[in-house]
Amino acid sequence: MVAGQKRKAPQFHMFYGFVAIIAVGLLYSYRVQMRHRLYLLYGFGGLFVMGLGIRAVLVGLHPR
Repeated sequence: MVAGQKRKAPQFHMFYGFVAIIAVGLLYSYRVQMRHRLYLLYGFGGLFVMGLGIRAVLVGLHPR
């Protein structure tokens, strides 16, 4: 929407998106070291990314 429709996104909305991308990369990089607790890593990592997504949507709904 930002590129195609020239809409302005709140800075924190974009920030949460970038943090989510970095978090997924970190989760992927720790998969070998945490092989014995892989489901725990992906479970908590998924909850963290979900929290970032919910927060990004809430910030995007109420621009200041």
